[in-house]
Amino acid sequence: MPIKITRCSCFVFICLMALQLFLPVQTPADANKKAGYFNALQKRLIEDGFDKDKINALYTTPGVYFDTNGVSLFFSHSEGKLNYDQFISRSSIKKAKKYLKKHKAVFDGVEKRYFVDKEIIAAIILVETRLGNYLGERSILNTLSTMASLKDQHVKNMLWSKISGSSSFTRNEFDKKAEKKSTWAYSELKDFLKYANRENIDPLSVYGSYAGAMGIAQFMPSNILAHAKDGNRDGCVDLFNHADAIESVASYLQHYGWKAKTDDEKAYKILLTYNYSKYYANIILKIAKLLKG
Repeated sequence: MPIKITRCSCFVFICLMALQLFLPVQTPADANKKAGYFNALQKRLIEDGFDKDKINALYTTPGVYFDTNGVSLFFSHSEGKLNYDQFISRSSIKKAKKYLKKHKAVFDGVEKRYFVDKEIIAAIILVETRLGNYLGERSILNTLSTMASLKDQHVKNMLWSKISGSSSFTRNEFDKKAEKKSTWAYSELKDFLKYANRENIDPLSVYGSYAGAMGIAQFMPSNILAHAKDGNRDGCVDLFNHADAIESVASYLQHYGWKAKTDDEKAYKILLTYNYSKYYANIILKIAKLLKG
């Protein structure tokens, strides 16, 4: 919606413009200028066994860039602000029931092999991506590379200079979170590159959440390597395929203890491993009950 500039709104407009200066929009055209931010990251990947020529070629490809906007979400996101209750609405439950019917053969087969309630799997896919209709718009490669690169003090200082004016974090809080997230993201980045290489996927072609989760069930790369399955038996593990995603969720939940006739108390604990949020676990159980009703 266009912004109408009046005396009353002029100050707000100026503030918004100032904020944009702190969080500039990155484009593929910026790739060469931003490549320096990934120098230390490239060196680490090569030292950890990744092919030097492939890594250097990847990080000089147009479209690879330091995603300031994306990484800033790690310092503003709050699970408590999410509205999971929207998924227990009549319309959402109706859509989930249609999804169960559409993929009945897949759900029935998975339920027999893994003993995981099909309603639980459908509930997770409903909440994660609205049954595969909202998969995220962030480059997984750029997201994980950007966060992982914060291990480099120079890069961390650069990011702080850009977001400090719009973040509620103190510098000390920022440093602590950046350190923790960069270690986590580097591990996930390595698993993502391994997965892309295994499945012959262009790393730049994969998009997902701001946190690096991908596919219909929003798996992190480490979980793809450990638990994802080829549900449609086509020889590929593709988390953007419904059969693969459905069986992968079942595989994950079974690994963490799901058995036939798992009670709500046990189910709740297992669901916390999927998303460590009490709100999330409770809503998945509520949705599952509504789908069974």
